[in-house]
Amino acid sequence: MTSSPRPVLSVRDLSVSYGAIKALHGVSMDVYEGEIVCVIGANGAGKSTLLNAVMGMVRPESGEISLEGKPLARKSHQVVAQGVSLVPEGRKIFAPLTVDENLTIGAFPRKDKLQVKKDLEWVYTLFPRLKERKGQYAGTLSGGEQQMLSIGRALMSRPRVLLLDEPSLGLAPILIREIFKELARINREGVTVLLVEQNARQALMLSHRGYVLQTGRIVMHGPSADLLSNPDVKAAYLGKLKI
Repeated sequence: MTSSPRPVLSVRDLSVSYGAIKALHGVSMDVYEGEIVCVIGANGAGKSTLLNAVMGMVRPESGEISLEGKPLARKSHQVVAQGVSLVPEGRKIFAPLTVDENLTIGAFPRKDKLQVKKDLEWVYTLFPRLKERKGQYAGTLSGGEQQMLSIGRALMSRPRVLLLDEPSLGLAPILIREIFKELARINREGVTVLLVEQNARQALMLSHRGYVLQTGRIVMHGPSADLLSNPDVKAAYLGKLKI
C-alpha cells in the first residue's frame, strides 16, 4: 500500500437529509492512493447515502467532496469522467444486453479506444467466466456472475477510485470469498477502493482502514486490524462467527 500527503478522495462535514430525515451528520473521511477503505455499519446507518452523495445521485445539504483536491461534479456522468465509478447495490446490470455490451458501456467517458480494448481484456483476465459468456445476455447470468459484471463495468472507466456498495449482498459464502479475492487483486493492480459493506468481518479482513458509521455519524475509525480486535466492533458487528 502506498499513500500520498493529500487524499485521493476526501469527504468533509457531509450532511444529507431526505425531507425531515437526517441521513448523514457531518461525515468526514479520507481515502489515500492504493488503499482499500471500508465503511461498515448496520442497515439504515447511511452507508449507501454516503456513496450516492459522492456519485452525485443525492444532493448534500452541506459539506464538500473532492477528488485529488478538486471538487467533484454534481452529476453522476461527470463524476465518472473525473475518475470515480460505482458498483451499485443490487448490481444494476443491463439485462437485455450482452456481457460484452455491458462492459463496453462502462467505458463511455473514454476516447482512448485502443486502451479500452486492452482494458476489456484485463477485465476478462480478472473474471474468466465473463469471457466465457461474453456473448450471453447479462440477465441470464448467475448472481455471482452479475456481480463480476457490475465490477468489470465500473473498472472499464479506469477509475481513480472504485466505490462498491454491498458487493456481497445475496451471494453464497463461496462466491463472496471469490469476489473479495478479486477485489484484493484489483487493488494490487493499482485501483484505490472505497467499500461499503454490511458483512463487517469480510470488509475489515480485506481493507487497510475502516470507518464505522452509526445512524449517520462516524463513531470510530482506524486500521482495519484494530477495528477487527475492538470489543465494541466485535459485539456490534462481528458476532460469534469464526474468521
